[in-house]
Amino acid sequence: MSTNSHDRLLIIDFGSQVTQLIARRLRELNVYCEIHPFQKVTDAFLAAFAPKAVILSGGPASVFADGAPMPPAGVFTLGVPVLGICYGQQVMMHVLGGKVERGHGTAEFGRAYVTAKGGDLPLLEGWFADGREQVWMSHGDHVSRLAPGFEVYGTSPNAPFAITADTDRNFYAVQFHPEVHHTPKGAQLYENFVALAGFGGDWTMGAYKDEAIRRIRDQVGTSKVICGLSGGVDSSVAAVLIHEAIGDQLTCVFVDTGLMRQGEAAEVVGMFRDNYNIPLIHADESELFLGRLDGQSDPETKRKIIGGLFIDVFQKHAHAVGGAEFLAQGTLYPDVIESVSFSGGPSVTIKSHHNVGGLPEKMGLKLVEPLRELFKDEVRALGRELGLPASFVGRHPFPGPGLAIRCPGEITREKLAILRQADAVYIDQIRRHGLYDEIWQAFVAILPVKTVGVMGDGRTYDYACALRAVTSVDGMTADYYPFSHEFLGETATRIINEVPGINRVTYDVTSKPPGTIEWE
Repeated sequence: MSTNSHDRLLIIDFGSQVTQLIARRLRELNVYCEIHPFQKVTDAFLAAFAPKAVILSGGPASVFADGAPMPPAGVFTLGVPVLGICYGQQVMMHVLGGKVERGHGTAEFGRAYVTAKGGDLPLLEGWFADGREQVWMSHGDHVSRLAPGFEVYGTSPNAPFAITADTDRNFYAVQFHPEVHHTPKGAQLYENFVALAGFGGDWTMGAYKDEAIRRIRDQVGTSKVICGLSGGVDSSVAAVLIHEAIGDQLTCVFVDTGLMRQGEAAEVVGMFRDNYNIPLIHADESELFLGRLDGQSDPETKRKIIGGLFIDVFQKHAHAVGGAEFLAQGTLYPDVIESVSFSGGPSVTIKSHHNVGGLPEKMGLKLVEPLRELFKDEVRALGRELGLPASFVGRHPFPGPGLAIRCPGEITREKLAILRQADAVYIDQIRRHGLYDEIWQAFVAILPVKTVGVMGDGRTYDYACALRAVTSVDGMTADYYPFSHEFLGETATRIINEVPGINRVTYDVTSKPPGTIEWE
């Protein structure tokens, strides 16, 4: 749980797929909030957390199900504003004396329109200028009778109590999802809610930076810290923040696996040595990694080899620091949320993640994770606050296993060299057309097939490649970027002309889900 220095809003999670979006909307309003699964939120937890307001999320359950998720009774006796969303509305009515009914033809999924009803409500300031608003519904059950004290302020064809409130107790409930972009004025509703709850918007990256520096100093004292620097935004921001807190007590270890993009190792090492004067060990272990990956084609095997080698190499070089007691990691808030299973049961492993998992225990180190309360866009904002170059802070995410997972099939030095060149041309094209900042992530994957082509009067038999570019908010879901055919044609021509070894270019138009962003 975070420090108490900020006004805090508690989001009780009942398993909605979009609960993270609630937190993001609030953070955008400079409101500090945390998501916690309903099982964890006891009356004792509420007393310790001391929220200034509470939001009950949506979820897939029915209040009629055995063991249906419920909030603790103390939520409604705290004396703070409470907002229920979708299942959160239903559970609020169920607990407080209203009535919920099963679907029976009143389910709503997708776009719907809510019509204003009743008097003015501060929660709806700026809504209903034309008498109705578009919202996004996703419910089977519905509220059929309001709890005592509640009035209706909005209705839709299949949700007679789409917006309800008990203004005396500051309880509000909506059947739709204001956090998704399909509810165009949803952000306004959240802004109104935090305003009526009295939040002052004290959650800023400037304030967070100063607070984080104090916490790092308190945690670390005079001990030494090592940080595995991957070259990505998260570990880089963590390193600069920790260095600002404790100076030369920090040593970074940059492991060059031979799986980096073109010029990346030199760029990362140069930036840290030239701009930040942070003690840095540059461990060129490319021969070790590429040797162990030689002939490997299974993606999970590749990831496990890379993860295992990274731990071994990091441990070897970390010993050179001597006496380090802490390991720094760039863990983000989505990582923390996803580590807690809503159901309490195991989740399916889509793919193993490369990190330094297991290393702290193996080396007897304690963890320093100064970014674990932040979303990705907040990390970028913190990076700007710390003075990292804009070109570096705005870089697209790059996976820990690097180009190994953009090279389906066997990894060879030849294929990696081709991939680096093709990727460099592709990113150059994106930058030339001014599209880089519109795209969450873009890269080339070299395919494990060769195709026949014609160049000049000769026959070619070279690799095919796939271009990938996606838009996303946080990487949890993504859609392909809608390049023009002119851009794709121009880029394909450049790659084929400038990169020996490729004679065919394709574009991947798969969203996430069902695909993942990376190919492996």
